[in-house]
Amino acid sequence: MKSDEYYMKEALRQAKKAAAAGDVPIGCVIVKDGVIVARAYNKRNKNKSVLAHAETLAIDKAAKKQGDFRLDGYDLYVTLEPCQMCAGAIIQSRVRRVIIGAMNPKAGCAGSILNLLQIERFNHQAEITRGVCEEECSELLTNFFKELRKKKPTTT
Repeated sequence: MKSDEYYMKEALRQAKKAAAAGDVPIGCVIVKDGVIVARAYNKRNKNKSVLAHAETLAIDKAAKKQGDFRLDGYDLYVTLEPCQMCAGAIIQSRVRRVIIGAMNPKAGCAGSILNLLQIERFNHQAEITRGVCEEECSELLTNFFKELRKKKPTTT
């Protein structure tokens, strides 16, 4: 069985594709029984859609591949802590475990602001592992936003 770091590095490869396309570098892979069944990266700008987050795109691919929206026994690796929309999709799809690279203090809903993934009153809770390849995930995001600020025209 491959390690969490192995799969997070695959998610980082996806995040780098998002950065190359001008989107915030967030990547996601979904794994079942040690096999990657879906890969996706953030395409909000490319698709002009608030719904085009790495997690939602990967969940959709995995669900279509298996023919059911229920992803019982699947693990989701994501480079940045899921937002409220993605956390909701994770719970709705019944992902078993969520492995997070960097936390998101401004919008994270797996412990930073809220922890929607483990609310006992919901019909499903996901296990959470935080901080896998955290430094590399954080650095990718930090560098992306630094470069974005450099490109932004200054006003005088």
